[in-house]
Amino acid sequence: MGKQVPIVDYLVIDDGEPHLAAWESVDSGAIYFDRRNGDAKSGGTEFKRRSLGNTGVLRSFTIVHRTVPGVPAPYVSALVDLDGGGSVKGNLLNVPADPEHVKLGMRVRLTTFPVGADDDGTEAIAFGFEPEGKA
Repeated sequence: MGKQVPIVDYLVIDDGEPHLAAWESVDSGAIYFDRRNGDAKSGGTEFKRRSLGNTGVLRSFTIVHRTVPGVPAPYVSALVDLDGGGSVKGNLLNVPADPEHVKLGMRVRLTTFPVGADDDGTEAIAFGFEPEGKA
């Protein structure tokens, strides 16, 4: 396998099992995916890096039917509350994009997939979520 790079800075793919990592305020425990100079909740300025859970619960979703050329539709855009804290938006994969198969409160887990490669063979890796129990 060639070199892989995460499509976003908060996806960690080179430290064991792929996972998301965020910045946690030392004062309030608020979680941010982007690096902050100050915590909006407490005003504190000290942060530590924190690995987030790979499983969670589907809090909200929408089924997208209209996209730009090259992006297949329909797909499920989801908001996931991660076990252990933190919420993140990601697409729900490996499930039909209809309300008969996507339910609020369903258990999901993080999954990764390649989204393209450059001329040197370096793959860009993205993340999404899939129902727990999917292979």
